Amino acid sequence: MNSVAIVTGGSRGIGRATSLAAAKRGYKVVVGYASNKAAADEVVAAVEASNGKAIAVKCDVGIEADIVHLFKEADKFGKLGALVNNAGVVDKTARVDQMSAERLARMMNINVVGSILCAREAVKRMSTAHGGEGGVIVNLSSVAATLGSPGLYVDYAASKGAIDTFTVGLAREVSSEGIRVNAIRPGLIDTDIHASGGEPDRAQKLAHTVPMKRVGTADEIANAVIWLMSDEASYVTGTIFDVSGGR
Repeated sequence: MNSVAIVTGGSRGIGRATSLAAAKRGYKVVVGYASNKAAADEVVAAVEASNGKAIAVKCDVGIEADIVHLFKEADKFGKLGALVNNAGVVDKTARVDQMSAERLARMMNINVVGSILCAREAVKRMSTAHGGEGGVIVNLSSVAATLGSPGLYVDYAASKGAIDTFTVGLAREVSSEGIRVNAIRPGLIDTDIHASGGEPDRAQKLAHTVPMKRVGTADEIANAVIWLMSDEASYVTGTIFDVSGGR
């Protein structure tokens, strides 16, 4: 394989694990990162140490110009075969009656609009209707979309509900053009996104609420993403795949 996989938010957590796993499957990986260049460079170094190919590109998915730049840099690297819409944010835990318009705008702009704009650029390159050869898009949702996250971050849950709907709609829109679109709903995963919400140990504290009685790992999510990217999932599109330990 010599096609390119773009992983937004690819420098840490699930994105990092997915970038490394994609490289092992033969993809040339474009590691998108919002601000932590050192972390992104470390992922590139890890890929290259295993004889893979990767580049890091700064991209805040909340900024359309950054997204356009990300895809143009990927074009220089090779033909796009996969997009993993992983970049996203969470905010401090709060009730809806405490949320500002600025918080909501940031949440939806990054988690929803950013993912849709990345998919737009991917479809332009992958779709047979645009002269492409097909490809795969995997969106990162969350079990929060089904649980609602009351008292924590209903806005985050709503943004992931939007990703679920977008996944189904886009899959049906481009399935006849050689593009498969699916999503993963991670459960409680041991990554540093919880620190962004002010609760770095949240996953471990809630592990007892998971039927499997443990949190998941970034590698376990990455394995599911990679399967959806592979030919083994060639008849799978418009699917939202829970990887949540039964939660």
